[in-house]
Amino acid sequence: MSTQKSSRISSIDMLRGLVMLIMLVDHVRERFFSHHPITDPLTISETSTSLFFTRLAAHICAPTFVFLTGLSAWLYAHPKNKPERSASSFLLKRGLFLVLLEATLINFSWYGAYHTLYLQVIWAIGISMICLGILLLAKVPKIGIGIIGLLIIFGHNLLTPIAFDSSEFGYTLWTILHDRGFLVNNDFIKIKASYPVFPWIGVILFGYFCGPIFKHDVLAKKRQKTLLISGISSLLLLVVLRGFNIYGETLAWTPQPTFIASTMHFLNYTKYPPSLDYLLLTLGISAILLYCFENASKSTTQILKIYGSAPMFFYVIHLYILLFSYKILWFVFGPNQGDSFGVNHVYQIWLIAFGLAVALYFPTQKFASYKRKSTSKLIKYF
Repeated sequence: MSTQKSSRISSIDMLRGLVMLIMLVDHVRERFFSHHPITDPLTISETSTSLFFTRLAAHICAPTFVFLTGLSAWLYAHPKNKPERSASSFLLKRGLFLVLLEATLINFSWYGAYHTLYLQVIWAIGISMICLGILLLAKVPKIGIGIIGLLIIFGHNLLTPIAFDSSEFGYTLWTILHDRGFLVNNDFIKIKASYPVFPWIGVILFGYFCGPIFKHDVLAKKRQKTLLISGISSLLLLVVLRGFNIYGETLAWTPQPTFIASTMHFLNYTKYPPSLDYLLLTLGISAILLYCFENASKSTTQILKIYGSAPMFFYVIHLYILLFSYKILWFVFGPNQGDSFGVNHVYQIWLIAFGLAVALYFPTQKFASYKRKSTSKLIKYF
C-alpha cells in the first residue's frame, strides 16, 4: 500500500516538475527572444514554426499547475490514516501570500524595477486558491464545487461578447475576471491584470473535485483508467468542437495549404483568458501524462520529482537568474537586437533553458530536502 501511495504522489510531482521545466523554456524566450514579440492568439503569418510550437508547449504550464493546486488541496484535506481536515485556512493564507509575492518579489524580477505592476499567473493561482477556500469555508460539497468548476470552464466563452469601457461601472471587476487590461494607469502607478482569473477559478475547482481519484485506497488500475479515458475524451471533444468551429474558441480555424500550417491554425488558442479549447487540449494532455508517469522509470521519476517538489523556489530563483544574466550580458556585450540583448534562433532558447535546468537541479534538490525537514510555515509555502 505504501508503494502505491509513493507512486501516486510521484506522478503528481513528476507532472509538476515537467511543467516547471517547460515554463523555464518559455521564460528564457521572454527574456532573450523578446525582439520577436508574440500575440495572443499567435499571429501565424508572423510566427515561425519553431517559435509557434515552443510557445504551444508552454501552454500546458498554467492549466496543469492550477489543476494540480486544486487536486493537492483535496489531498491536504484528506491525509492518509489521519482525520479529515479543512483546507480553507491553508488556501486562504497561501492565496494571500501568493498575491503578495506576485506584487513584490516576482513583479520586480521581470524588469528589475517597478514600472508597472503586472498581475500574472501567481496572482491568478492565489485568487483561485482564495475562491476555493471561501467555498470550502461555506461548506459547499465536493459535487457542488465540481459542478461550479465545470460550468465556468465550459461556459465562460459565452461571456466573450461582454466588454466594458474603462470609464464604465464594472470595468475593474470585469478586467480582473475576464478581460485583461489596466486596472490603474496614471503617472503615479500602473497596474495591469494580465491573467483574468475567472476561468482559472473553474480549473482549480475542477482539480479539487478530481482529488478522490488519488485517494490512498483507490486501485492504481482504476485511477489510471480514469485518467486515460478522461484525457482521451477531452482531446476527442476538442477535435469535434474545434474541427467544426462549433464552440470554445473566438477565432475560427480554416484548413491551410500544408499540414503543418493547418495544424498551427487548429492549435492556435486564446490564453488570456484561457478558452475552452485551450483547456481541453492542455488538461487532456495533463491527464494522459499523469497516466504515463505512474509507470515511468525510476530515473525519470527522480529527476522530474526534484523540480516538482519545490516549485515556488524554482520559480522565483530562475526568474532572478534570468534577470541578472540578461543585465550582465547587456552590460558586457551591449544591445544586439535593437535596444535589447537576445539570441538569434529558437534552438538557442532551448539550449539556454537546458543549461539553467541542469544548474538549478541541485539547489532545488537541497531546498526541497530542507523544506521537508523544516517546521517553518513560511518555508512550506515555497
